[in-house]
Amino acid sequence: MSIGEKGFCVRILEKEFLVSCSKEQEQALREAALYLDKQMRQIRSTGRVIGVERIAVMAALNIANELITLKSTQHEPSEIFSERLRVLQEKIDTVLAQNPALKESYATTTMEKVEEEALEEA
Repeated sequence: MSIGEKGFCVRILEKEFLVSCSKEQEQALREAALYLDKQMRQIRSTGRVIGVERIAVMAALNIANELITLKSTQHEPSEIFSERLRVLQEKIDTVLAQNPALKESYATTTMEKVEEEALEEA
């Protein structure tokens, strides 16, 4: 339902809205409008919320809750990854402490890698 270069029309809960955005954003905005329409229809179908404004607020709250939940779960893998790295580092340190020759070899190799990376960045 495009209406020219200035924007396009979306239909949400039997109402049309003129939306202005760049061509690059148009598809994402259409998908967002469809998602919002679906959420609002689900809320309206329960019969517990009356009035378009109240339905819109409830849909906005539900969508905001989904977003916050997604954002908070994105941090969990990095925290798990950090914990696994810490455990692996402890294991490496234990093995190196038990074998002095291996510790010296490891230290030399590590320093060489650090020097190589420093040269690459320069």
